[in-house]
Amino acid sequence: MTQTTELSLRQRVDDWLASFEAALRARDVPAAAALFAPACFWRDLVAFTWNITTVEGRDGVADLLTSTLETTGPSGFELTEEPTEAGDVIDAWFRFETATGRGAGHLRLTSEGAWTLLTTLRELKGFEENQGERRPQGVEHSLARGRKSWKEKRDEEAATLGLTEQPYVVVIGGGQGGIALGARLRQLGVPALVIDKNARPGDQWRGRYKSLCLHDPVWYDHLPYLPFPANWPVFSPKDKIGDWLEMYTRVMEVPYWTSSTVRSARFEDGRWSVVVERAAGTVELTPAHVVFATGMSGKPNWPTFAGQDVFRGEQQHSSGHPGPEAYGGKKVVVVGSNNSAFDICGALWEHGADVTMVQRSSTHIVKSASLMDIGLGDLYSERAVASGVTTDKADMIFASIPYRIMHEFQIPLYERMAERDADFYARLEKAGFRHDWGADGSGLFMKYLRRGSGYYIDVGAADLVADGRVKLAHGQVDRLTEDAVVLEDGTELPADLVVYATGYGSMNGWVADLVDAPTAAKVGKVWGLGSDTPKDPGPWEGEQRNMWKPTQQENLWFHGGNLHQSRHYSLYLALQLKARYEGLPTPVYRLQESHHTG
Repeated sequence: MTQTTELSLRQRVDDWLASFEAALRARDVPAAAALFAPACFWRDLVAFTWNITTVEGRDGVADLLTSTLETTGPSGFELTEEPTEAGDVIDAWFRFETATGRGAGHLRLTSEGAWTLLTTLRELKGFEENQGERRPQGVEHSLARGRKSWKEKRDEEAATLGLTEQPYVVVIGGGQGGIALGARLRQLGVPALVIDKNARPGDQWRGRYKSLCLHDPVWYDHLPYLPFPANWPVFSPKDKIGDWLEMYTRVMEVPYWTSSTVRSARFEDGRWSVVVERAAGTVELTPAHVVFATGMSGKPNWPTFAGQDVFRGEQQHSSGHPGPEAYGGKKVVVVGSNNSAFDICGALWEHGADVTMVQRSSTHIVKSASLMDIGLGDLYSERAVASGVTTDKADMIFASIPYRIMHEFQIPLYERMAERDADFYARLEKAGFRHDWGADGSGLFMKYLRRGSGYYIDVGAADLVADGRVKLAHGQVDRLTEDAVVLEDGTELPADLVVYATGYGSMNGWVADLVDAPTAAKVGKVWGLGSDTPKDPGPWEGEQRNMWKPTQQENLWFHGGNLHQSRHYSLYLALQLKARYEGLPTPVYRLQESHHTG
């Protein structure tokens, strides 16, 4: 590329940013909207809207600005690196400021104007995190009688927070999501308490079946502030990730109650009453905000079938499956054909069990190596790191693609995977396995974002099905007998153990249990985009339902997802909570509507 072309790219972006800022300063909404292409998307993560939302088209841009411009006061738009061009689209990174914070953004610019715009709030003015040059001293280099050591201060906090001093935020659930959010809030100086029923941080992973490993690679899974070391395995074994979470909780000084069970939560007069059962007795917490960090899924879906009460063997949900060791030589029926089902079938087969998988609907399978190379390699890999793509930049690139058009970016990747692994898919289909590529051929990521289920990242177990070493049956379960699972077509599958790998419900199921059913219905379904594809009913939402943003229930939030989402979106949730803690105005644009109760 010639120097002249580089200069012209930069000049085009500089001109657009300058024109945009001038229109915003003049409060000229029509002029600002005219800088966008007719078919355009603006995704804002808290910076303008105090929400996580995407608007579409010039009318959407105008509506967002009309509602937010006066209180946002944006300025200081400037490039942070040289723009690049692919085809007729210029990619550009920039920084900006608002009245309350500093932000970062991304622009895709075409000859028609801005095609996509991402704006994100990165920090609050006057409430920056104490890192870098602002890092804490760690010691007072002056002598005073009665001064306390770091440990004494930590012990005092542990003895008072939640007892004589109330937290501003209670986080229900101490897995990776709750821990990441707890770390963010700690660094922002927001009094918060993470509550979990397990005896140790990380037990959420330690308690799962023996063979479980993360299916996402290490570069995708870093937690905030403290990345995994350079010798960490690509795929983390469950006990290793459990130990890391426990260490992380301690090192990042996350206030965390173990062996504590939330029994109820009620909201009244602007505060919550959260009743917690601990070993020493029952405690009532009165935070301003409650965050459900119970994972992207809700309660386990435990199906009900006739005959379950007479079945003489064992029945387990996949979330409670202890591992394969006790089932060598046993006949096992696994109901389901997604990630957990395949993992459990594979481990049981390795330990000599006679395993049958019951496939109730089609499943998308992608081989791990192909996903790592084609699907993630440009953003989350050693290759990406070598090319200068940091974890934060990868997160921002992924965030810059509006959900409405994300499938268009994904389809070509999965077409390449299908071609690369054509023999593998032919073997699966010959064995009778019902495979799909998603509702529109967009593969795993869109299935995950839309419904959180319906896929398997193959780490070897699919070959067992393709080769017949794990038997395959199709159809819905009709009933159980004393010693078998009977399908609707009359097929009988002898069983000593039945594992229901039947997924999870919406996260608002926990709200129904701990708060009440009307509140759960008021909030509505959690997760999904409203794509009107299987298990993701419309209307179109444009963002993940109710995740990381204000909900219809005042001061009630949801946080979760995979490690990537727990890391990235914990920042925006923490900033929203910090702003409220400090009493900053947080006018929410387009509060999440509720279209489905669960």
